Amino acid sequence: MDFTNHRIWPLFTIKGHTVYITESIFATWIIMAVLFIFTIAARYKINSFKERPAAGSIQNLLELAVESMHNMAESNLGKRLSWLGGYFFGVFAFILACNYSSLFKLRPPTTDFATTLALALNTFFLIHVLGLVYRKGEYLKDYFKPIFVFLPTNIIGELSRPVSLSFRLFGNILGGFIMLELLYASLPAVFRIAIPDIFHFYEDIFIGALQAFIFCVLSMTFIKEKASEEEA
Repeated sequence: MDFTNHRIWPLFTIKGHTVYITESIFATWIIMAVLFIFTIAARYKINSFKERPAAGSIQNLLELAVESMHNMAESNLGKRLSWLGGYFFGVFAFILACNYSSLFKLRPPTTDFATTLALALNTFFLIHVLGLVYRKGEYLKDYFKPIFVFLPTNIIGELSRPVSLSFRLFGNILGGFIMLELLYASLPAVFRIAIPDIFHFYEDIFIGALQAFIFCVLSMTFIKEKASEEEA
């Protein structure tokens, strides 16, 4: 697969105008379907959970994942905002699935800036809505600190957050896949089976998980900074 070319296909035509679907959208639909099926299966499995699960069971893995995200949310957001752990569990799972999708010959949606920007804008929305909900007037006063003339600078600083979040995820994932594509192109066909596996492990598995983790931690930190009275 050529990761440097973003292929598109015609989906349908309305009044002479063709609507196209990109590789990223196609991969996103598949990932959403897989996550939805997994969620339904996990929900069904909960009915058979035991008080003392066997070592290495699915129940242990699910409980470990949920408990880890809860602890991560409580550590980065505080107890008052720890209810956002469920949302970030979904964000982490989606980004991780996107980053790992290249292992199944799909173009990762996170190599499309539209995907990473949409995720960052969700964080941006939560930052300011929760800031208003939890801190009200004190939240608005932050824009005038240390003195009122810094209002434009503070606004620009807030607008830069979704930009930095989206570009960090987008740049790291896209850069890794371009490097892998160049590696495939430079190797003789006989060496393309084993040698790239090492780089796939680093770029796809390690970096993919790391970037999903960083995105969630930074998002939580930004939210706590604006919405928590402790950080005011």
